[in-house]
Amino acid sequence: MVHVQPMLSLWDEPIPDHRDRIVAHSADRVAWLRARSRGITATDVARLSGAASVQAVALDKVYGNGFGGNAYTDHGRAREPEIARWVKARYGIESSDALFHAAGMAEHLATPDGLAVAASGNLELAEIKTTKSRWRSIPRSYLRQVWWQQYVLGAERTLLVWEQHDDFVPVNAEPECRWIDRDENEIYLLVQLANRVLEVVSRERVR
Repeated sequence: MVHVQPMLSLWDEPIPDHRDRIVAHSADRVAWLRARSRGITATDVARLSGAASVQAVALDKVYGNGFGGNAYTDHGRAREPEIARWVKARYGIESSDALFHAAGMAEHLATPDGLAVAASGNLELAEIKTTKSRWRSIPRSYLRQVWWQQYVLGAERTLLVWEQHDDFVPVNAEPECRWIDRDENEIYLLVQLANRVLEVVSRERVR
């Protein structure tokens, strides 16, 4: 068995093994959605572009936004298993449906699409996207999502994989990908914004 080297958290304390911090699995959708509603996820954090976005994210957490998916999200869910098989074959990263909480922060949550332990002992993640647009650069919202997942899991880097489509038909024979390194400065800022969201959520729920 490969030994996972304990990374340090924002407070320079060893992070407990990620397998000891599983909250739920998306295969049990009811339990997974219930657990996600009690904290802030990478999907929520993706929208945290600054202080002005805190209120909007918090209110959606409490009251919902009425979005139940569309043709693009349906396509993404349909393509994810196939792309995940490509990721495993090329990079050895296993797919995952586990929802994890951060060390010492039960309300900080993330469900990466894949994870693996590198030869160095460091945890590495995968995040899969589908897009109708050709990216000139990685969208900032996806970078925020990736950094949040790295923080929650204690991961060193993430393989961001994306597949472009034209009317839901993949444009290329293989998806594109890029390694995203952990960024402590960005993570620190996201944690501050996420905690503000949780404060607003708490106030709204006691009204």
